[in-house]
Amino acid sequence: MQGAGGIIQQLLPVYLLILVGAGMRRVGLTKREYDDAILHLVFNVMYPCFILDNILGSSSVKVPSSVAWGIGLGFLFPVVGMGLAWFVAGWLGYAKGNGRRTFAVTSGIQNFGYTAIPVIQQLWVGTGAMAMLFVHNLGVELAVWSVGVMLISGDKKIPWKRLVNGPVVAVVVGLLLVALDWDGMRINDAGEAQAGVLRTTLEWLGAGAYPMALFVTGGIMMDMIGKERFSVKASIGGSVLRLAVIPLIMLCGAKFFGAPIELKQVLIVQAAMPAAMTPILLAKLYGGRPAVAVEIVVASTVLSLFTLPLVLLFGRAFLGL
Repeated sequence: MQGAGGIIQQLLPVYLLILVGAGMRRVGLTKREYDDAILHLVFNVMYPCFILDNILGSSSVKVPSSVAWGIGLGFLFPVVGMGLAWFVAGWLGYAKGNGRRTFAVTSGIQNFGYTAIPVIQQLWVGTGAMAMLFVHNLGVELAVWSVGVMLISGDKKIPWKRLVNGPVVAVVVGLLLVALDWDGMRINDAGEAQAGVLRTTLEWLGAGAYPMALFVTGGIMMDMIGKERFSVKASIGGSVLRLAVIPLIMLCGAKFFGAPIELKQVLIVQAAMPAAMTPILLAKLYGGRPAVAVEIVVASTVLSLFTLPLVLLFGRAFLGL
């Protein structure tokens, strides 16, 4: 097992990409008006291709029970996290309608996409964990757009149409193709599996998905910094929940539930992640407090540089992986 220094060295490119993006925005080499177009391309084209390329041919998602575990725990832990954060928000003095709902949703949902991908690639290469990550993320998406929206809006209506997006469709199509053994692979004369033309195209299109997303994320976070007055209870309270309390719950669940090993690998990484940026969008769309979400996202992302390797080390030792 790698020590903290080795893990930090592997994770530094993730944070360096974010810092480079922030630096480019700071000096004016990238413009805010370009963000939407780039993210639209990443989210709707490059990221779905990356998902399909990693799911097709992966044995970790061929077993229906493994898929069910992935979706089920992907849904469960954000819901538990949001519920716990709701009660903590009340203890911190947040009132309903004055940031409590936004605090709960932002603290409860981990960054389950672009930041997690390179970490899994570094730690669990060739294990099937990447394919399981996208199955797990399908459960997280369900939690975000059902329980998360109901909590932050105070409404019982669920915007199911938002679940019909590029990444979700890519996961569903990928699982269907794997189940039918149409994984886009061919066997060469030596009996080895090789990617066909379609798989090679998917690989090329998807290769830049998360580096581009991390770069743009850095610029977006630079725009956020300094826009809102610092609040100890949001930044510190949300970060303690997101980076310490909820990770412990997730790791205990990973240890004592009968989940497949690839899902346990995913959950170790997910437990170490900072807050997701999605709740900022939810707060803007459904009458929440975007300032609270911004504080928690920025603070937990900065602090995760120090906590992430510690959670990964503890998680691997705790689960025996």
